[in-house]
Amino acid sequence: MSKVKTTFFCQNCGAQYSKWQGQCNSCKEWNTIAEEIIQKQEKVAWKSETSTNSKAPRPLRINEIDSAQEIRMDTTDGELNRVLGGGIVPGSLILLGGEPGIGKSTLLLQISLKLPYKTLYVSGEESQKQIKMRAERITPSGDNCYILTETKTQNIFKQIEAIQPEIVIIDSIQTLHTDYIESTPGSISQIRETTAELIKFAKETNIPVILIGHITKDGNIAGPKILEHMVDTVLQFEGDRNHVYRILRSLKNRFGSTAEIGIYEMLGNGLREVSNPSEILISHKDEQLSGTAIASTLEGMRPLMIEIQALVSTAVYGTPQRSTTGYNAKRLNMILAVLEKRAGFRLGAKDVFLNITGGISVDDPAIDLAVVAAILSSNEDIAVNKDFCFAGEVGLSGEIRPVNRVDQRIQEAEKLGFSTIFVSKYNKIAVKNTGIKIRLVAKIEDVASELFG
Repeated sequence: MSKVKTTFFCQNCGAQYSKWQGQCNSCKEWNTIAEEIIQKQEKVAWKSETSTNSKAPRPLRINEIDSAQEIRMDTTDGELNRVLGGGIVPGSLILLGGEPGIGKSTLLLQISLKLPYKTLYVSGEESQKQIKMRAERITPSGDNCYILTETKTQNIFKQIEAIQPEIVIIDSIQTLHTDYIESTPGSISQIRETTAELIKFAKETNIPVILIGHITKDGNIAGPKILEHMVDTVLQFEGDRNHVYRILRSLKNRFGSTAEIGIYEMLGNGLREVSNPSEILISHKDEQLSGTAIASTLEGMRPLMIEIQALVSTAVYGTPQRSTTGYNAKRLNMILAVLEKRAGFRLGAKDVFLNITGGISVDDPAIDLAVVAAILSSNEDIAVNKDFCFAGEVGLSGEIRPVNRVDQRIQEAEKLGFSTIFVSKYNKIAVKNTGIKIRLVAKIEDVASELFG
């Protein structure tokens, strides 16, 4: 029996130290360094028949390598297919992270019940009866889905050999442990070792593995940063639990773009794909109200039409308030200063409240023009025409700056039935013969005179 070896790991960032210390030098967190046993038994966790008999790979000239397109597995979920780049690549390892209760387990269970492939859903957090209750709420079918409640990787691999699944889902990686590392589940050593075993299994059998990962209070995936480096794809499931909309982003993707997003709506019977998110982000009302404007923004590669709501009122307590929901508060202060200095609007003694409907947060500077329109509409108490939309960035001198991919924004606005879109006159517009009227503006005063006379 070899001598047991121990070392010290930071439980927050995964940094390794030879002795204990109070503060981690990497992430500067206090009291996060713990001792862990790292001595492994001289065994292998996964050993396939093909790996023992196959010869060692030899180097090939790049011209000799087969460049045929990899066949992807259809998930039957259009939003997930878009984010992954067309489907699941066989033999890939996918990591899905997100806040507790955001819907990670619901999403993967819902997909596993609809997949035409034999799927093994391994849960270390819930019993089989709990999963069955959720499955009945989501969908009554699911003949190809097998449920296993297990946390030891050696037992999981035995069941995989018996069932021969085509896709494996692990919920979650923080609950797994292996006999070859004598430390608690969720520790740095266990996460790294169990992930390495799953990678070896996926690459040798060409069976894709989807992992659910917990996140820290800062929003990062818990465990060592090397976990994100080891996997092929890292997905982030975002959203506010108080709202029904969820956004699926790709933070890393070896087989596709990271610019795509998927949007879901949380319902009582699971997650619904939202193919046209602009419809749910724009409120439908019979009468026109002041203080609202529609902005054309981009989330990844997808154009979205979102509603900006503003309320401007006289400051009661002397010091004016500036409050935002879903928008950068510092950028709002900058826009108010531009309106005050360059356009002559007296807003310094007024409260300004700004909200982006739908509970989403937007960082796109192209919504600046819609923010200006909503603020001026509330200040003048004159409604903006509901058929108008805006796409432009506001500069410090009051000019309307051009935005990227304006053609895509215009086409989306036309598709949704808007009659007029306000864009910067400095934008180079390639689309011709559009059914939407394009109003070119250079300064904030141009927009104000156009909207409010």
